[in-house]
Amino acid sequence: MSTQRLEQLLDMLKDSPDDAFLGFALAMEYDKLGQYSESLGAFLKLRETHPDYVGLYYHLGKRFERSGNLEGAEMSYKEGIEVAQRQGDKHALGELRAALAALEDEG
Repeated sequence: MSTQRLEQLLDMLKDSPDDAFLGFALAMEYDKLGQYSESLGAFLKLRETHPDYVGLYYHLGKRFERSGNLEGAEMSYKEGIEVAQRQGDKHALGELRAALAALEDEG
């Protein structure tokens, strides 16, 4: 897989280190490249610096699930549900509730 997009994102983040979308894109790109530790780290940093970025919680939860950390996944989905409710984001709320319900069904 090409790391060209990863390099572009890292360059853009040098100029705009507080850009939440770039941080999210970086986490997703790491995940796509199979760099799971880096992906998790980028998601966690984004959650710390931009806790209202609702899109991160579903993908962070999925990253936790794929790594076997079901407690982390549950926590991420629940946090995301709270953020989505505060923002009135019904789409994200539905996705997060479905992910949480699927996780609970598996457990």
